[in-house]
Amino acid sequence: MRFGIYPGGRAADVCSRPADPAAIDRLVGELAGGHAFVVREYVHFFGDEQAPELIASLGAADDLTRLTMPDDWYARDGRELDLVVSYLPRVADVPGWLTFLDTVVDRYGHLTRHLQVTLEPNFPVPLIDGSSPGVLDALVLGVPHARAALDRRGLHDVPVGFSVAEPAEWLGGDDAFWAHLSTVPHADFAAHVDYVGLGLYPDAFAPVAPRGTPGDAASLAAHALDHLRGHSLPRAGIPPEVPLRVVENGSPSGPPRDERAQRDSLTDMIDAVLDRREALNVTHYELFSLRDADSGSPEPTGTLGLVTDTYRPKPAFAAYRDLVHRHSSPVPSVRG
Repeated sequence: MRFGIYPGGRAADVCSRPADPAAIDRLVGELAGGHAFVVREYVHFFGDEQAPELIASLGAADDLTRLTMPDDWYARDGRELDLVVSYLPRVADVPGWLTFLDTVVDRYGHLTRHLQVTLEPNFPVPLIDGSSPGVLDALVLGVPHARAALDRRGLHDVPVGFSVAEPAEWLGGDDAFWAHLSTVPHADFAAHVDYVGLGLYPDAFAPVAPRGTPGDAASLAAHALDHLRGHSLPRAGIPPEVPLRVVENGSPSGPPRDERAQRDSLTDMIDAVLDRREALNVTHYELFSLRDADSGSPEPTGTLGLVTDTYRPKPAFAAYRDLVHRHSSPVPSVRG
């Protein structure tokens, strides 16, 4: 199993203070402990009719200049850059999107070890790609386009995938999304998908059952994986040989819960993922996130971090570090 994390301190438009590169380097190094470790980052496409206030709120003005850390940081010490290219235009602009994918590959391809095309296109809420006009075409055309862009640059070993949000019931139904994919010829889309990611936040935005009972965070995480593999992916013609990845998983520590409850929830959910890794071909787990976006915020998105917004470790930090060290390969991967 490969483990990883988003190292920044932003959740959508919530961010209380700038990132501290020295603290990030120290904490990510402690989590990785000499193992290969995935680092997740995000860049955004806004189209020609850009909204300056939206770009500023997402901290996306410098996406193509730099990520959270300097370029060379992502290529050292067994780190693997997992780069998400998010589609957020006000009006549909698939030609512009495909050109943007080329630009992203030109800028970051030499660093990228995993490329995700769109962010949760089945999830129609603000600031997530599923709310954007033309997102289905952006996904279906974007995946093979990104594959071709990487191949032209000799980056044949960079897998290309997409992510979806946790299961249909929680979303109020995503049947239309999978129904659309079921109509796309296999050679045009599914044949180009190297992995499918799952965004997993079962206890972040709605109450769940008490720990250890049916309907708790662990059982909901297990259900999300089972439902995606057993029900949704077959509709899109994506076979069991295509790996699943948990590309985002988080649990807040803010009221009415506390930091210990966050630790317990995360460890229970990770255990549920590990229990299914062989049966469901789950190969990666990435946590969202290293740092709180705003430790004083009443919103769940503010307190998803393993450390506070001043980089004080919470109990979940040590718990995740120990899980990574116990279940990862000790040999860093090497491209090629």
